[in-house]
Amino acid sequence: MSKPIILVTGGTGYIGSHTVVELQQAGFETVIVDNLSNSTADAVEGVKRITGVRPHFEQADCCDRNAMAAVFDKYPGITAVIHFAASKAVGESVEKPLLYYRNNLISLLNVVEEMIAHGVFHIVFSSSCTVYGQPAVLPVTEDAPVQPAASPYGNTKQVCEEILRDTAVSSALQGVLLRYFNPVGAHPSAEIGELPVGVPQNLVPFITQVAAGVRKELSVFGNDYHTPDGSCIRDYINVVDLARAHVQAVNYLSEGKNKTAMEVFNIGTGKGLSVLELVAAFQKATGIKLPYRIADRRAGDIEQVWANPGKAHALLGWRAQESIEDTLRSAWKWEKKLMC
Repeated sequence: MSKPIILVTGGTGYIGSHTVVELQQAGFETVIVDNLSNSTADAVEGVKRITGVRPHFEQADCCDRNAMAAVFDKYPGITAVIHFAASKAVGESVEKPLLYYRNNLISLLNVVEEMIAHGVFHIVFSSSCTVYGQPAVLPVTEDAPVQPAASPYGNTKQVCEEILRDTAVSSALQGVLLRYFNPVGAHPSAEIGELPVGVPQNLVPFITQVAAGVRKELSVFGNDYHTPDGSCIRDYINVVDLARAHVQAVNYLSEGKNKTAMEVFNIGTGKGLSVLELVAAFQKATGIKLPYRIADRRAGDIEQVWANPGKAHALLGWRAQESIEDTLRSAWKWEKKLMC
């Protein structure tokens, strides 16, 4: 009996590659589609070294409808899609909004249209806690209202969720919308990890590059927020824990457990850490003193947000397992490998 095939768009990226590992270890066959705009094909070999199986890889752009049609034609056994392919940096989206709207919306439209055309009706969508804006109540549950987006990136996630809900009304499409909090860390093997192109847009790779001497110091954007130490608070989730949530979501759909056509889950630890607390945790986990300076606030940043992941615990059977110290040590191990 052949294995179920899962199409993973953006599968050579940070979260995508870790998810491919977890899918293969759970017995799925995987097909990666990625245009390598913010990643490299080395991730495919990293997955093979971890799992012993090389995933199928198609270098293609999800914004190219014909290319996506060709992928579905080539792999008629696809049973579900996990859609990661998107531009994802809040700050960059403020500077380049049209790039974000074009890439993030058109890629989803093409993927969903080809899914329906080829009779594939299960999708797991990579969404974000940014859709909550600055929640009035913390920790935030899935019932919290979606707020006006603080950035074009956040708005694309809101619009994509709406596209999927509207499509589910008019078709057999069913899905899980995973609202991530802040993915950090790397696979414990150090075979795959976060590999930013150019200046890192995310906090932890910037921290590890400063620790490695690649960059002079870390900029902490704002120390005058209404938080205990003045810096922004986020819920930092280990990327392997996050990847496992996608496997659970695929199983949830395939077993017909979903109560609605598009079901939302928060994927976080349930605990908030400030930027300065994360810096202190890194220093404690690695023994490395980290130089940093306080910089001006950054456009589009939310003051504080962390998850109530109770729904994911109850319905997906998923919960975060890795400590922040082990997570940061895995990020540092990955950075040291990149230095070799």
